[in-house]
Amino acid sequence: MKGIYTIVLLVLSNVFMTFAWYGHLKFQHLKFFQKAGLLGLVIASWLIALLEYSLMVPANRMGYRENGGPFSLVQLKVIQEVITLLVFTVFTLIFFKNETLKWNHYTGFALLVLAVYFIRK
Repeated sequence: MKGIYTIVLLVLSNVFMTFAWYGHLKFQHLKFFQKAGLLGLVIASWLIALLEYSLMVPANRMGYRENGGPFSLVQLKVIQEVITLLVFTVFTLIFFKNETLKWNHYTGFALLVLAVYFIRK
């Protein structure tokens, strides 16, 4: 059960982090983003990232084998990277209609999923 909770928290944390990193690119037409300036955008992104960290830290602590979780440190990192790419892909397809994913992107993503499989073995 800790493995499922870990993955759910990692997914949620990545949603926040994706918005912290890339949300300002999509929502730059909003008044706040137009008036905030670079420093304002950095602070807004940092505040969003604070939410991400409040989920990421418990996920890693809960999921880490030496804390009673099911994953080694390497497994946690690779799982995290695959989740990051999946969340980013969904974010891109929903919010950035002008960006297209091609066969080589999907191939790279599939290889990362295979990496999770092989590292888990």
